[in-house]
Amino acid sequence: MLGATGTIGRATVRKLLERGHHVTCFARTRGADAANLSIPDEAELRFGDVTDPQSIARDGFRGERFDVLLSCMASRTGVPDDAWAIDHAAHLKALAAAKNAGVSHMILLSAICVQKPLLAFQHAKLAFEQALIESGLTYSIVRPTAFFKSLSGQVERVRAGKPYLLFGDGELTACKPISDGDLAAYLADCIDDPAKHNRILPIGGPSAAITPRQQGEHLFALLGQEPHFRHVPVRMLDAIAGTLGFVGKIVPAAARKAELARIGHYYATESMLVLNTDTGRYDADATPSTGTETLFDYYTKLVAGEVSAERGDHAVF
Repeated sequence: MLGATGTIGRATVRKLLERGHHVTCFARTRGADAANLSIPDEAELRFGDVTDPQSIARDGFRGERFDVLLSCMASRTGVPDDAWAIDHAAHLKALAAAKNAGVSHMILLSAICVQKPLLAFQHAKLAFEQALIESGLTYSIVRPTAFFKSLSGQVERVRAGKPYLLFGDGELTACKPISDGDLAAYLADCIDDPAKHNRILPIGGPSAAITPRQQGEHLFALLGQEPHFRHVPVRMLDAIAGTLGFVGKIVPAAARKAELARIGHYYATESMLVLNTDTGRYDADATPSTGTETLFDYYTKLVAGEVSAERGDHAVF
């Protein structure tokens, strides 16, 4: 398994172990142990360089035979160099090593946003998806909607009495968020369910599609506060991206920030739902659902202090 140390990866390892699978994790982090990375002791943890094909074969597969390669690995920022190095090139190297190790099935955690690719990381993911489809292996390409952690960044600011930030009117987009546990179960299902083989699988959580405004309203209700919103013009992200993109022609660091602004703009204006290619519109009804935990269930636990949100590099707020 690749990407086992991330939040989705750790949940998936636990689910695979619960189902009796032997799990070997190949991690990018050196000088750490399973406990520090929150990997269950029952899983075998190996370290190496996912960008080095020799390390993948020597330190990861070690000449042993495996049935399935499952990857939750992704670039940490989504900027072009990182995206093409990890989302594409590292996966190609892992795929080649997997075939040599007798792997017959690869399960890939991708993203639903690749339906409408405007960003470097989306093109990188799509390029590897195509390589996997053409590889001859059985494949299961899972494209989840929004993650709970990506939609939990404003809990503390609302708790502190600050306004909830919305792009536009807060109704520009919608999603069917999926929990780590429900997504992990779906990924594990892909191993033995023939209906999930050789397919691209968009998947959301069990709730109806919800907008950012609805997310904010629910948070205020949970905290016993009157709704208080601040509206951020989407064109502000356009201006930031344009300015940084111009400066980035001279200063590389600015180009990186420009791409992050473009990523922010994408998520502020595009729904994480299945895209109807005939109409060009996102379709909540066509977006499959799975699992039992809703985002609002998670918010209740978050507000009560029963769980904590691990935020990633893609967080907008």
